Amino acid sequence: MKAIIIHQTGSSSQLKYQETEDPTPGENQVLVKNHAAGVNFIDVYHRTGLYPKDTPFIPGLEGAGEIVALGKNAHDHKPGMKVAYVGVPGAYAEFTAVPVDKLVVLPNHVSAKTAAAVMLQGMTAHYLHKSTFPLSEGDTCLIHAAAGGVGLLLVQMAKIAGAGVIGTVSTTEKEKLAREAGADEIIRYTKHDFVKEVERITQGKKCQVVYDSVGKDTFYKSLDCLAPLGYLVLFGQSSGKVESFDPAILNQKGSVFLTRPTLFHYVAGRLQLQQRADDIFKWIQQDALKVRVDREIPLSDAKEAHDLLEQRKTMGKLLLTT
Repeated sequence: MKAIIIHQTGSSSQLKYQETEDPTPGENQVLVKNHAAGVNFIDVYHRTGLYPKDTPFIPGLEGAGEIVALGKNAHDHKPGMKVAYVGVPGAYAEFTAVPVDKLVVLPNHVSAKTAAAVMLQGMTAHYLHKSTFPLSEGDTCLIHAAAGGVGLLLVQMAKIAGAGVIGTVSTTEKEKLAREAGADEIIRYTKHDFVKEVERITQGKKCQVVYDSVGKDTFYKSLDCLAPLGYLVLFGQSSGKVESFDPAILNQKGSVFLTRPTLFHYVAGRLQLQQRADDIFKWIQQDALKVRVDREIPLSDAKEAHDLLEQRKTMGKLLLTT
C-alpha cells in the first residue's frame, strides 16, 4: 500500500509518501480501506517530536472508510461496512488495522469524508462542552480559534447547549464563518485586546469557561477572562507550550480551575465512544451541526496539509484522501 511514513522527526518535509507492507488485522481487529483521514495538530506534534514516538511511523489518528478484511474474533463486523475510527495510529495510509472497540459504524446519512472530519475534532468539541465543563443555559464561554476545525464545531455545540458564545478569530473571513456557526460575539484578536473586549461584552462579569487551544500566546490573558471559580480548559498549544508558573496565580485570578485534557481519556471506553458518536451523528442528521471541510488534499500531498495547518490558513477541517 501507499502511506505517509516519518523516518525522522522535524519539518513537514519529513512526511514521505512511499510504499509499505499492507497491515494484517490481528485478533479483535478489522482492516479498513481508508477513504479519508483527518489532519490534526496532534499529527504535527508527533511529526515534530513534541509528542515523541518511535520512528519510523505512519502518522494520523482518525479515518473513515470500509471494512475489507476481518481479524480473529471480529464477529460483529463484516466486509463492506462503512466505519470510522479515532485514536488509532496509522491513518495516513490506504489501509489501517483498527481494533473493533475503536470503531463506529456509520449511519446512512453520514459519509466517510464527513465522519473523518468529525471523529477527532467533533469528539473533542463534544467532551469539552459536555464533560470537561458541562455548558448549560446562562453560561458564557470564550472559544479561541472559533473558525478552526474544533472551533466551528464547538461554537455550534455550545449553542445547542444554550450557552452564550464569544469567539476569537484573526480575519474578516474567519469572523464570518464563526458568526454563521452561531457565535454571539466575535473578537478580532489582531485588532483588539480580547480581555478588554470580554469585559465589555459581559459587562464585567466575564466567562464561566475559556476553551483555549492556542496555549502560550493566550494562556495568561485567558485566565483574565474568567469569572471567579471559572474554568480554563487548555486543550491545545498551537502557539507553543505554556511556560511553568506558580499555581497561586489561580487563586489570584478568582480561585479558578485549570485542566489540560485530552480526547483519549474521554473515549477510553467503548460506551463513551459510541455515545459521543451517536450525539454527533444525530445532530448532523438534524442539521443542527454543520461540518465544514476546508479542503481535501491527496494523501501524497500531506506536506501541504501540515503547512496549511501550521500557518493557520485553514477554516474548518483538512482531509487527506486516498
